[in-house]
Amino acid sequence: MSNSNPIVDISVNLMHRSFNQDREAVVEKAIAGGVTPLVITGTSLRSSQEAAHYAGQYPGKLYATAGVHPHDAKNCSPDTIRKLRELAVRPQVVAIGECGLDYNRDFSPRDVQRRWFGEQIKLALELDMPLFLHDREAHQDFISILKEHGAPKAVVHCFTGTYAELKAYLDLGFYIGITGWICDERRGKPLRDLVRNIPLDRLMVETDAPFLTPRDLKEKPAEGRNEPAFLPHILQAVARCIGKPAEEVAKATTETAREFFRIT
Repeated sequence: MSNSNPIVDISVNLMHRSFNQDREAVVEKAIAGGVTPLVITGTSLRSSQEAAHYAGQYPGKLYATAGVHPHDAKNCSPDTIRKLRELAVRPQVVAIGECGLDYNRDFSPRDVQRRWFGEQIKLALELDMPLFLHDREAHQDFISILKEHGAPKAVVHCFTGTYAELKAYLDLGFYIGITGWICDERRGKPLRDLVRNIPLDRLMVETDAPFLTPRDLKEKPAEGRNEPAFLPHILQAVARCIGKPAEEVAKATTETAREFFRIT
């Protein structure tokens, strides 16, 4: 991959403590490797505020999402939504989320998750902003809540689901984010088989750093930390799975991400 075809990382948990010592260097390394811009994922009110503040220091290079992950839904209140609304008007904030449902961990009660997911969908519709979505083992409720509200433009981040789930998302007009999960020779096989069913103009790529480090990296990163500089490796794996040249996939996913997030 060359700098002539930069690729957008649509999900970096850049405010995570594992980046506290070298956050600036991680951004610069990504840019040097042709991974730019980066979208910093907001997962709670506090992390969304931090992400927006940090992204504001790198105009055109960093953007952020503003939302509350289902794990943190138990801490939501109407005041949270008001503060997210204030954040969302900043030019560097490009989506509402990460929001959705997670019935795998159940860190927040399910009825609480559903309520605040619905409130964030309403916020995205009100502000005419795309949604950055999380669905884990909650597919039926997830889809029904989105249909109930009339979902705006949305990307299902870190997709690892079934063909039926993929089809349901695509039928709703959603976009799909693929991570380094596709590089896992064990758990990633179903995803490698499914990815060719995603139209190229609905596909985006992401690291979800510092999580989901590609298992097949030749040089293992210190302490196993994933970072946005590894996105070209993930993109190469996606390109192999769908049988298209990496350059073509890089160009398409970048154009799609720029249009989706309205990043010029």
